[in-house]
This record gives sequence, structure tokens and C-alpha cells, in this order.
Amino acid sequence: MEISWVAVATPLPTGPMQLAVTPLGVAAASYAGESFAGLPIGVPRCTDPRKVEAVQGRLAEYFAGRCREFGLPIDWRFASGPHRKVLQRLLSDVGYGRTITYGELASRSGVFEDVAEPGLAARTVGQMMGANPLALLVPCHRVVAADGLGGFGGGPSGMETKRWLLTLEGVLPPTLDWNGPTGD
Repeated sequence: MEISWVAVATPLPTGPMQLAVTPLGVAAASYAGESFAGLPIGVPRCTDPRKVEAVQGRLAEYFAGRCREFGLPIDWRFASGPHRKVLQRLLSDVGYGRTITYGELASRSGVFEDVAEPGLAARTVGQMMGANPLALLVPCHRVVAADGLGGFGGGPSGMETKRWLLTLEGVLPPTLDWNGPTGD
């Protein structure tokens, strides 16, 4: 498995991100050093300057408010079956500055057509978002509860991170302590 890591400085409450890259594209993204799939986060470091520049550059543009799509190739190796189908639907249907509820995403994905128990599909989508290996690139921060923001991973600062990202994208109004781009 050819995986190396690119560290990206961010203005997020969780601090820097680590993104796993392969010959096919970005395979994983981690807030605050969260691990998944048993991979050691950050080791080995990517030594391909083109990949490092592409990943760091696109994320820097996003955090500065200058791009709305990352345009980076994605390696889906850590998402399969229904999880992958839901994540791909999220990526294709819910663009910058928009949100979708867990239940709406469940319905649009087509994965839960045979689920009769009320709320089960929405709860399952919530769990899928919590296990999203491609955080930020596949924008699970845009998936919200029917009655509020819902949850978010990313360690102790997870909900602050979700609020920060939704504020950057114009979904939520900035607060007095907003430290994002000013739009100048």
C-alpha cells in the first residue's frame, strides 16, 4: 500500500490536518491526528513536491475563501459498499454553502430503501459521517440534524470545527470571535 502523508496548516480549532496521498489521489484526511484503518498518521511523509504543493495549495485556497471545490483526485480505498455510496452522493449533491440533513442524505443515497424503522437511516448516515475517511474533501460538515447542527468528529474541538467550516461557507453568520477570511 503506497500511502504517504501531507501535513496542512489550517485555521481550524483542531489545528493542522494530515492527508494521506496515494498514486490515485487523496485517500484519507485527519483532523487533529485522528487515526483510522490502523494507519500511523503522518508517517511516512510525502516527498513528492507536486503532491505536497497540490494538497497544501488547494486547502490553503479553501481556508482563505478563494475556492469552493478542491479539485483533488480521490482514492476511495477506505470507503466501500453503502458507506461509499452515501459519501459519493454527498460529494456530488451538496456543494459549498449548502447543507443537507442526515435523513435527506439517507433518502437521496438510495441505500436505505428497505429500512422501515423511523430514524434508523438518518442515524446510520450520522455514523457514516463520523467514519468518513475523507473529512473536509467529502464534506461531512455539511450534513446537519433536522433540528440543528448535529454532531461532528475531530476530537474535543469537533463542533467548533463544524461551526467554523459552515461559517466560512456562509451557512452560519460570523460571530464576534470569527477568525476566518475577511473577504478582502
